Amino acid sequence: MNKKSKIVISMFSSSEKIKGQGVDSAYQELIKALEDFSDDFEIVFKKKSFIDIAHFHTVDFRHFLFQLISKGRIITVVTVHFLPQTLENSLNLPFFLKHIFYNYLINFYKSVDYLVVVNPNFVKELESYGIAEERITYIPNFVSDESFYPFTQEQIETERKNLGISLDKFVIFGNGQVQIRKGVQNFLEVAKKMPDTEFLWAGGFSFGKITSGYENLKKMVENPPTNVKFLGIIDRKKMNLYYNISDLFFLPSYNELFPMSILEAMACHKPLLLRDLQEYKDILNGYYLKGNEVNDFISEIKKLRINKDYYEQAKENSILGGQFYSKNNVTSKWREFYLNLYESKKQNRKNPSHKFNG
Repeated sequence: MNKKSKIVISMFSSSEKIKGQGVDSAYQELIKALEDFSDDFEIVFKKKSFIDIAHFHTVDFRHFLFQLISKGRIITVVTVHFLPQTLENSLNLPFFLKHIFYNYLINFYKSVDYLVVVNPNFVKELESYGIAEERITYIPNFVSDESFYPFTQEQIETERKNLGISLDKFVIFGNGQVQIRKGVQNFLEVAKKMPDTEFLWAGGFSFGKITSGYENLKKMVENPPTNVKFLGIIDRKKMNLYYNISDLFFLPSYNELFPMSILEAMACHKPLLLRDLQEYKDILNGYYLKGNEVNDFISEIKKLRINKDYYEQAKENSILGGQFYSKNNVTSKWREFYLNLYESKKQNRKNPSHKFNG
């Protein structure tokens, strides 16, 4: 496209207000990646006039009001980072407030022109709320290899020494908000039964006291087993270090869409051990080790420690996953998506074909 015909996309997000959440990580990665398409797009922030597309990344009420009054003038898009069922066991809200918020969330999704989901399983979920499939597009999350990349063995050894971690220690890393949904209790149960292994968890109580199970989780964080360290909320720029000094990424979540932490770990060439969730089957099949119970996780960790070939295969699978969800592969889909939306607006139709086919 020539310079005069750039598509103006206004991004709306307040994700930076809550530290340590994947929504902001995904948003920042997309903004940075779209710089590669500056010939096609002009990216602005929270601008409400002289724009072609308004893309909402958070569901603020002011965003909802703006897109309502913009009907017909601009194309509106929302990235679906969560659904009501994915918020269960995350926030402890009174029933009436939960009911109000869940209804608001679905009404927000219904009112925009197009929706982007980061997991294909949620197309059917959105359809169950009465949202037509042709309005929904699957584009997965991704991470840039400029932000997350593997260290050399020499770098790993140096950083371990700096952190006071023995070079011969098997280190397991988990990352995410401290929530029941994230499986933190299982993480600790595994650690208790493997005292000769080091466990690290990065993340905290991003939503404070309204976090579901806050009091019990807080006690666990404040009194962990001796081989567990809760690092708190780590600046994303420093996260690459912790993935690299670990031997395994372990996330026993009970409910997920597409965690940025999994992509980050794959980019750092670390084996993945995850709960065997339905949500992962289409997007991560073949890239990770799985389990459901504490003993399953312990069994996999022991095999990784004892069997070098098993470890190397798990590592190779993770690398393949990182290559599939590479920045170049995914951001080209965003370019196609925006261009199709713009063309559909010009032709006064709303049926672009822009599914992600990996």
